[in-house]
Amino acid sequence: MKNPKGRMDESILVCVYYGPNGERLIKRGCKIASMLNCPLYILTIDALPYDELDAEKSDYIERWKQLAIEHNVEEFMIKDNEKRPAAKVIAEVAREKHITQIIIGQTAKSRWEEITKGSFMNVLLREIPFVDFHVVSVDRSLKTEEGHYEKGCRAYLTKDKEGAYRLSFSHPKDAVFEGIFFKEQGTDFNNGVFKFMNDNKMMQVHITDDDVTEPEVVASCTARIKEEMLKK
Repeated sequence: MKNPKGRMDESILVCVYYGPNGERLIKRGCKIASMLNCPLYILTIDALPYDELDAEKSDYIERWKQLAIEHNVEEFMIKDNEKRPAAKVIAEVAREKHITQIIIGQTAKSRWEEITKGSFMNVLLREIPFVDFHVVSVDRSLKTEEGHYEKGCRAYLTKDKEGAYRLSFSHPKDAVFEGIFFKEQGTDFNNGVFKFMNDNKMMQVHITDDDVTEPEVVASCTARIKEEMLKK
């Protein structure tokens, strides 16, 4: 039996999507709900029916369910086979559950996506204006067995005239992707790993002397964005 919550004037909704940041969002929501002693809900949305989800997605959902049980979450909700925009679904749940605070993950879109599609946060603010939002950034620590990377810093990928992708720490107008760069320890050069979000998935490429060593990965991501834009 759930413990009665002390404050019913506050209610928190955590919106999670597949990837390493989902568990971090839930734990942040649990911490805030515990401090406020208020109900906590978890929501995930998928366009596919639940029985058609692949093994990776199913594993994420099972882990989230386990966290919900461990932290006495009010309700874990899966909106599967959902064809409506995510913002519409989140707004509907927020009204049904009388949500006052929403926790979402950082959507590190490319500059082109921001211009053409608009900010997801702005869409949410229009749908549910009287709700407080907490935006949790992508974890800036890179966990490896060797543990030889420095703490991540914000960086950008640009494309030069020869078609090569390069790392930049200033924010250029023609940035292809924004993300986090993890520099190898013990080097004076910009060698390491660049991680970025694309189509709600975490991608990564290796950097050597500011250059992307797997340009085909970045090229495929930009091509996918163009394809999506042509469908609109």
